[in-house]
Amino acid sequence: MKIGILSRKVSLYSTGRLKEAAEKRGHDVQVIDYLRCWMNISAHKPRVIYQGEALKFDAIIPRIGASYTFYGTAVVRQFEMAGVFSANESQAISRSRDKLRTLQLLSREGIGLPVTGFAHSTKDISGLLDTVGAPVIIKLLEGTQGVGVVLADTRNAAESVIAAFRQLDANILVQEFIKEAGGADIRAFVVGGKVVASMQRQGPAGEFRSNLHRGGTASRTRLTPEERSVAVRAARAVGLNVAGVDMLRSNHGPVVMEINSSPGLEGIEGATSVDVAAKIIEQCEENASKGASRGRAVRG
Repeated sequence: MKIGILSRKVSLYSTGRLKEAAEKRGHDVQVIDYLRCWMNISAHKPRVIYQGEALKFDAIIPRIGASYTFYGTAVVRQFEMAGVFSANESQAISRSRDKLRTLQLLSREGIGLPVTGFAHSTKDISGLLDTVGAPVIIKLLEGTQGVGVVLADTRNAAESVIAAFRQLDANILVQEFIKEAGGADIRAFVVGGKVVASMQRQGPAGEFRSNLHRGGTASRTRLTPEERSVAVRAARAVGLNVAGVDMLRSNHGPVVMEINSSPGLEGIEGATSVDVAAKIIEQCEENASKGASRGRAVRG
């Protein structure tokens, strides 16, 4: 089978591991910088051109950076038009990158979430904080890897931060602070509707964010049946075949914080010793023969 990995650099850990796992299983693999692709959009023969040649794959694995979602998903969509299976569909990737839209989809499915507020006008801050309370987590909708996330301990602090963000015309979410999580979260790695690996990430002392990029540590953890079910349902609600579902253990059960459509492999494989890359390749093997992606249609 011929597999294309859409990634900016072959030197990235996750890209390298996917390439290694695919080659180990006997596949022909090519890493493609999706920003160097251009598209011939025609009615009968849609093509993706790279370095002067039309690309032909049985399956693609998108590793689209958050900063390039628009163009990256356009490339993925062009492959889908040509009948190529994609490990994650373009629509699901776009959906997952919109944090507000993701939370609304999860809410509709009855999946546990922290109390969340969203408003545009600074005149509505008071009502927003009446709903969420304090302390609160304030997030930029466009933030990733813990950037643009602020903990406001008091109502006055929250009002000041929200007002400052709105002066920059930034879209923000306000969420309850899950104190009992103790600066730790869980990442469940979902592939093909199953949790294939899970880890707990713990932030350093005094840090409420558990991101590994910010000095957090990771260790293998066993999920409860409820946590496993929530992770699978969350990925399905957004339409992702491959997803990193981030949850907190709260006093009222697991709550989903975020869903990542291009979850990194280094932390999860290092913490669990599970060959997650091979699981993703297996997913491509099982589905590529069926033709184009056949993900569950998701409203919204």
